[in-house]
Amino acid sequence: MRKFLAACGLAAGLALAGGAQAETVRFWYHFDNPDNPMSKLIEKFEAQNPGIKVEAENVPWNSYYDNLYTAVVGGNAPDAAMVKLFAQPRLVEMGALEPIGDRIEKWAGKADLLDNLLNLNKGPDGTQYHLPIQYVVLYLYYRTDLFKSAGLEPPKTCDEFLNAAKALTKAPDQYGFGFRGGKGGWDQWGTFVFSKGAKFEKGGLTTPEAIAANQWVIDLFRVHKVLPPSAPNDGFQEILGAFKSGKTAMTIHHIGSSADIVKALGDKVSAVPVPRCGDKAWTSYGDESLAIFSASNAKDAAWKWISFLAEGENNVLFNQATGQLTVTKSGSKDWKLHEQRFVDATVASLPFASVLPQTSATADFVNTVLPTTMQRALTGQITSEQMMKEIEGLLASQ
Repeated sequence: MRKFLAACGLAAGLALAGGAQAETVRFWYHFDNPDNPMSKLIEKFEAQNPGIKVEAENVPWNSYYDNLYTAVVGGNAPDAAMVKLFAQPRLVEMGALEPIGDRIEKWAGKADLLDNLLNLNKGPDGTQYHLPIQYVVLYLYYRTDLFKSAGLEPPKTCDEFLNAAKALTKAPDQYGFGFRGGKGGWDQWGTFVFSKGAKFEKGGLTTPEAIAANQWVIDLFRVHKVLPPSAPNDGFQEILGAFKSGKTAMTIHHIGSSADIVKALGDKVSAVPVPRCGDKAWTSYGDESLAIFSASNAKDAAWKWISFLAEGENNVLFNQATGQLTVTKSGSKDWKLHEQRFVDATVASLPFASVLPQTSATADFVNTVLPTTMQRALTGQITSEQMMKEIEGLLASQ
């Protein structure tokens, strides 16, 4: 009996110890692709880390950051999440992010990260809060079949772009360009406005040149009518659907869309760098990173999880679903996810790719101010100057 009781006590002690060691990592991410590999990744990770359980929640993109900020303020932030650079300043101001620079320095996977990605992802205070997970650069998609029928070449300048958009517009069945007037469209807008001299800084949006550049974008809709009537409210799904169906002949996005578009169109689609509007071209470097939240009680486990996602074949599997590019050197050597013409357009765009300044105004601009002012300007409720002054007011308030 004594031996039996001792054995029971030992078993209970082991169970308690095991329970004390077990940790749950709450992870937020956003995938549009229904072919989601997260379950496979979690299964592999948990097999390698039996003391850790991952609870992953796929949060819809349109409400992702609203939900994230609300969760942080409410004390219910996840342990780790996918995050973008534009949100980093606000999250840093909120004290929401855990510095991970020391962890990265000790991490064997650091040597396999592509050059300069860590520098691009540094916080506004120089601290490393983000671990890169994927990247893209925006370029111009165009329908090769529609261009060929119209006897057109892909545009290299904004004058050529406008001429092509006019020639390709056959309303109400076809329009020259699919413009993302809703959330997420700031980088399309920036292609035309920043390359014409506007700057995302105090005083840089209300110069005559900047106001004229913004008016040029508004005129695409109101004067030249080369955008679909739905443009003020269109988001990612709308511009992609219109492009694949032939409703639009051009749009701006990144390599993450290429597999889906090729599946629908085959060789009827190709890509080139965005047109140059002024002395230079401007396009957006698109990032996606991973972060640990400072309120987490499972920081070590969260680090094991996010570093796992950024490593070798795990990162390749992750990005086969997101459609973006792996952040690893090893994965890049044998990358087969995208056809070469889209990789070429990405690489050709890198020399003039940019990120928005990491200030607290950036998140408000991307999420709220640009889409609401853009919609009002496109529908004639405010002028170009009023729109730019509202954005300038945001910068001046910081």
